[in-house]
Amino acid sequence: MYDIKALYEAASVAEAIRLLQEHPRAQIIAGGSDVLVQIREGRRAGAELVSIYGIDALRGVTFDGEGAIRIGSLTSFSHIAASPIIREKIGVLGEAVSLVGGPQIRNIGTIGGNTCNGVTSADSASTLLAWDAVVELTGPEGIRRLPIRDFYIRAGVVDLRSAELQTAIIIPKAAYEGYFGHYIKYAMREAMDIATLGCSVNVALSDDRKTIRDARIAYGVAGPVPMRAPSAEAAAVGRPVCADTVAAFARAVLSDIHPRDSWRAARAFREHIAVELARRALTKSIELAGGALDG
Repeated sequence: MYDIKALYEAASVAEAIRLLQEHPRAQIIAGGSDVLVQIREGRRAGAELVSIYGIDALRGVTFDGEGAIRIGSLTSFSHIAASPIIREKIGVLGEAVSLVGGPQIRNIGTIGGNTCNGVTSADSASTLLAWDAVVELTGPEGIRRLPIRDFYIRAGVVDLRSAELQTAIIIPKAAYEGYFGHYIKYAMREAMDIATLGCSVNVALSDDRKTIRDARIAYGVAGPVPMRAPSAEAAAVGRPVCADTVAAFARAVLSDIHPRDSWRAARAFREHIAVELARRALTKSIELAGGALDG
């Protein structure tokens, strides 16, 4: 059933890097919920695999010394959703990953695998993009970090260099403190379906809850990679908390997104629901932040 040439198991990040150097054609496997399916379908027949699943140091959700939230790349969706840190600080991420597949997939699937897969429909990707997440990558030359928006190069391709692996996703304190967010996944059925469109919004309000101090919006399946909508963000920042601002924010997303026609949905339909999801997600985020729409 699985045409695998060789499987190497790494006990540490250093060993994983060494194995990737020794076997340059090898692919990393974590939970296997994507890779094993691809092998079974014949797309990666005869693959060499380097398993990092036994590296417990890559699991868990913690604060670093600067108050940033650090999510180890092997942390499963179930553990992210159950994490007290996630629930308190960025609950929307827990909600987003709870929409991935079914319970079995959420128990085995990892945040690192979901982002490194490079697909625009990944439920975690748009939410992490809206949180200004930073990707930590470790390789032969050491550790490098880059904004998640720069991690996605094109459809299915991410900025992973030779013998390099993703070790963590980091949410800086400045990116989550004072922000409240909401994620909406539109799919043709409620259970175990790939998103037709995903929309994640975060908002920070002024002290009197009357002005939008900052707003971020990111989409999945609105283009070849997960993407932000800067025109919409600019239409909301500094504006009063009211229905007119929300409407302007939602309309502005059409200046930035690039959905395509597919068997799941036509481009025109995706554009229509992108506007509606932006409106609903910002409205809910304002509500979570303690604001109320006027007018």
